[in-house]
Amino acid sequence: MSRPRTATAIARAIACGKLTATEAVHTALERAEEISPLNAFTVIDWDGALAAARNVDEGKCRDAPLLGVPFAAKDFTPTAGHLTTRGSWSTGDAVPDTDPVYVQRLKAAGAILIGKTTTPEFAYSSFTQSPRWGVTRNPHDPEHSPGGSSGGAAVAVATGCVPIAEGTDMGGSVRIPAALSGVVGLKPSLGRIPIDILPLGPDMISHFGPLAASVDDAALFLSVTQGPHPSDILSQPDPQPIDTIEPAHAPRIALSEDLGYYHVAPEIRARLADVASELRTAGATVEPVDIGWTRVVNDTWLKLWGVALAASWEDGLSKYGNRMDPELVALMEDGRRCSGVELRRLEALRNRLWLDLATLFTRYDVLITPTCAVTAPRLDETDADYERTDLSGRFAGLDMTCPFNLLSPCPALSVPVGTANGLPVGLQIIGPRFADLDVLRLGKLVEQCFPPLPPVTGSFADIQGHENRS
Repeated sequence: MSRPRTATAIARAIACGKLTATEAVHTALERAEEISPLNAFTVIDWDGALAAARNVDEGKCRDAPLLGVPFAAKDFTPTAGHLTTRGSWSTGDAVPDTDPVYVQRLKAAGAILIGKTTTPEFAYSSFTQSPRWGVTRNPHDPEHSPGGSSGGAAVAVATGCVPIAEGTDMGGSVRIPAALSGVVGLKPSLGRIPIDILPLGPDMISHFGPLAASVDDAALFLSVTQGPHPSDILSQPDPQPIDTIEPAHAPRIALSEDLGYYHVAPEIRARLADVASELRTAGATVEPVDIGWTRVVNDTWLKLWGVALAASWEDGLSKYGNRMDPELVALMEDGRRCSGVELRRLEALRNRLWLDLATLFTRYDVLITPTCAVTAPRLDETDADYERTDLSGRFAGLDMTCPFNLLSPCPALSVPVGTANGLPVGLQIIGPRFADLDVLRLGKLVEQCFPPLPPVTGSFADIQGHENRS
């Protein structure tokens, strides 16, 4: 029997005795070691994961929704018994003794944590590379980035190591690597999954979300982890249940190629046109719309992000600044210069953006855009290369995700829709406030038209020059 890939299939095989949790976890651990040249993991927990798997195999409960399913957590997220660095030297060698709520819920559902995945320092970047852990590579082409900041998680899923992995999304950090690495990535609506790992407490841009092998797996992750918790004052008190996801029926879809201001690569536009055609064939109404936004949206998000980073992590600058990512330091320094009055004016943009979308959603069920304006960038590029205006006056950005962190109650899903020039392309689906089920249903319809990309196989042993980590 070939090894099942999705979380649903793994749990079902274990429940009916066709597979043991120990076998599933051992295979995942071996694959994590095999893909080490891609630098996807900071911790691979052989002892802890296999012990948990044996407990599952020896237990009597066989109906847990994630029975024996291996998963990975991001190094930004503290987990019990694991080195947690948040990608920085400034955090030392902390080993927490408690799990966040979402990990507790996954474990209660039968899932088994096999390790921690790489992140840029404090999850600040769309490229997964840090002074502490080095560069993470895209399995579709190791000379390209998998995106960030949940890049290690995306690689772990894209290579078939685990069917689900946790990411954090403050400006696209789940959806960007999902799109660039060819997997599913969901930013749930704000508070759907309690977030209890931020030094200043929950905020209005930060989310936990899954990177997954399929839309069903993303929905399963969400169904298990959602719900209120006292640790997150913004957690939703009564979120809509997520059960079996049926494809959307005759949805009304607004399509924006560029949000009004992005330079979108021709190959991405071509894939978007293919998606629109396939969805119309499947019974959807798909109509182009003019959002009419400008790069002020991105500039506002970047300023708010700099403020959040500085407020959370500036204590490490005096001692560790020379060992931090220089782009991160510059972003934090810019955040420190923002006044309270300026910050409040920046926050006011959220309402203007929401009024635009609220009007749109009176006529349409969802909005679709490219997740990223280009395919996976080269390893020698940085965020700074994608913060410019091109000669035509359009914003030459990498991702099209951060506007929807300013609109944090709106769920946003990235689903792979094939490749361009051998690299994955993602479609972003944005729903009305708290309408997570709507974006998952449309994601399921898209997945029927564009089946998930197969896992990238191979050991990557021929990669030269990947960094040795300290």
